[in-house]
Amino acid sequence: MKKEAISMSRRISRRGFLKAVGAGSVVFGLGGESALSARSGGARPNLLIIHTDEHNFRTLGCYRKLLSEDQAFVWGKDVAVETPNIDWIADNGATCTGFYATTPVCSPSRGAFVSGVYPQNTPVVNNGIPLNDNIVTFAEVLRRRGYATGYAGKWHLDGQGKPQWEPTRKFGFQDNRYMFNRGHWKQLEDTAAGPRVKARNAQDKPSYGVDGADEKSFTTDFLADKTVEFIEKHKNEAFCFMVSIPDPHGPNTVRPPYDTMFDHLKFQAPRTMNKPAESAPKWGKKEASKLNPAQMSKYFGMVKCIDDNVGKILAALRVGGILDRTIVIFTSDHGDMCGEHGRHNKGVPYETSAKIPFVIYFKGKVKAGTVVREALSCVDFRPTILNLMGFATGGSVEGRDASALLATGKAPATWKDVAFMRSTGGKPGQANWLAVVTHRYKLVYSALDDPWLFDLEKDPDELTNFFGDPTYQRTVRELSKALLEYGRKHKDPYIDHPAVKKDLLPASGQ
Repeated sequence: MKKEAISMSRRISRRGFLKAVGAGSVVFGLGGESALSARSGGARPNLLIIHTDEHNFRTLGCYRKLLSEDQAFVWGKDVAVETPNIDWIADNGATCTGFYATTPVCSPSRGAFVSGVYPQNTPVVNNGIPLNDNIVTFAEVLRRRGYATGYAGKWHLDGQGKPQWEPTRKFGFQDNRYMFNRGHWKQLEDTAAGPRVKARNAQDKPSYGVDGADEKSFTTDFLADKTVEFIEKHKNEAFCFMVSIPDPHGPNTVRPPYDTMFDHLKFQAPRTMNKPAESAPKWGKKEASKLNPAQMSKYFGMVKCIDDNVGKILAALRVGGILDRTIVIFTSDHGDMCGEHGRHNKGVPYETSAKIPFVIYFKGKVKAGTVVREALSCVDFRPTILNLMGFATGGSVEGRDASALLATGKAPATWKDVAFMRSTGGKPGQANWLAVVTHRYKLVYSALDDPWLFDLEKDPDELTNFFGDPTYQRTVRELSKALLEYGRKHKDPYIDHPAVKKDLLPASGQ
């Protein structure tokens, strides 16, 4: 990594950056010209988003340090992967400890993140559904304001195409040459005809093979390199770039040396893996009773590879002289259960499925070491980031502007500490679950089961249902009313499912 940074510093000159700062342009922040604008000669802030897929927040040091020991090390004492580069973003900016996937599945979460609109209205309620043509993304808003925009990596918002390079509908991401619609490809390469999946099967079709992958062809490295190229090309102008890395989603394979880097760790099954099956809600039933240490070792390897490449990207911003005027965000689309509650992957409202990492660096706007504990979700991103940058949201949004939370570390007097989640969509009228969450509580209504109320402070393992406890009656009512209000305002059909309605209406006092 050090050799890469030294080599890069020789290639990237500071003259273009200094010229751009001298030319200057105006950016208006919260309440007038921002401190960043004044300090950098009026240059507008860049926006760089590093986005992963199916990322368990417990694998990041910046999240572990905010947890109790038993919550930080669920796979065994000191069983962890170190992530100094992602941690740097958090330590020098803000960490959101209650950032949730609006739907903890790839496409719905991604659609809500780029649009600020709930899945039922994008209408991407499940994987493989195309985003509506009329959706305005944060990238489109910035493109209209003169930003150079681009995207590399997994998109998953243009239907069933796989890999489907460079989708025709760009949604504001003008340079989308390295955007592919779908797939968790492990190796990529450039060809005369454009990028393609390097690993091929006997029929010369793309495959998920990892044999022969190196620091140039492995997908995480490849996409990080394309991010650096975009930064170098556009460092003298305002830019917005999103890189979407398809790891650490399965298959759990990674290139050397990451493939064996964590084999020495003694992975243990999380204590919730072996809870009695009858104690689980029906939407969260157990699917496994053993943890595969080899799979977890590779998962940790993927996370470590990601962190090293975040370091590479940060190095490009530093040697280009533009880190201080670049907003850097690290986040994901949803989590991975990794054995907790006897489950793997995602799709349920348990914490390690639905809660995702979200850390942000924005010098001059976001104070180093800020911790935001209020509940947020993907749908809040677009209004928050655009307002934080000093721009109007542009177009219709359904999420909330949380820029004051990030800028001050405190919630405004009018802020409501609630976020809403929903399961993937099935057939019309068939609901699975609908949830409302705060920094402490999570209330889940389901067509499959009785309502469940979790007290995340008293029961961080999410083993106890407090819904019927009389001491929680007021909490249940307030959260139910908030959920009902959300459903009516944003036309969520789940609140009208008969099985949900019969529990939700009485609990809300109606």
